[in-house]
Amino acid sequence: MEKKEIRKQIFAARRLLQREELEEKSRVICEKIMETSLWKEASCIYAYMDCKGEVCMRSLIEAAWNQGKRVAVPKVFGKEMRFFYITSYEETAPGYYGIPEPVGGEEAFCETALMIMPGVAFDKKLHRCGYGGGFYDRFLNIHTQLSTIAPAFDFQIVPEVPAEPFDLSPGMLITESRIYRL
Repeated sequence: MEKKEIRKQIFAARRLLQREELEEKSRVICEKIMETSLWKEASCIYAYMDCKGEVCMRSLIEAAWNQGKRVAVPKVFGKEMRFFYITSYEETAPGYYGIPEPVGGEEAFCETALMIMPGVAFDKKLHRCGYGGGFYDRFLNIHTQLSTIAPAFDFQIVPEVPAEPFDLSPGMLITESRIYRL
C-alpha cells in the first residue's frame, strides 16, 4: 500500500475508537513508556499534543511534570517545527491544523531529550508513516542525539510502510500489547 492509502485506512480505524477505549489503551501505552530506561533517565521530554484519535499524551505529560522533568511541545513555523517548554496546558492554544501549540515560552534546546513522536502507521521494522508534512523527519535530521519512542495502537501496525531514504524511524515503538525496537 502507498502511504496515502495507509493514512486513509488508519484514520478510519481511529474514528471507530470509543473515547473510553482510546483513553484506556493510551494509559497502558504511556505506562509502558514510563517503565523504559529512556524515560527514567530523561530530564527533558519532547512530547506531541495529541488530537483526532492519537495516543493521548496527557497522563505522560503530567507524569513528566510530577517527576520534575521539563516538557516541550512543538510549534510550527512554515515548514519548520520547533519545541517550546510548557508547564501547563493553559500555555497552549490551537495552532497548525487546530493542534494545540505553545503560545509563548522558552524555546527548548535539549539535545539529550527523549522525543515522543507521533505517527499514523508503523511496520514491525519501525518504518513510520507520518502525516506527510515531514516535520519530524526534518527536525530529527538536525537534532540527531535525541532518543525517540513512538506510541501507537496495535491497529496502527501494518504489514509494510514504504520507506524513503529521508524517513526516520523511532528507536522504539510501543503499543498496548508490544514493544518493538530497532
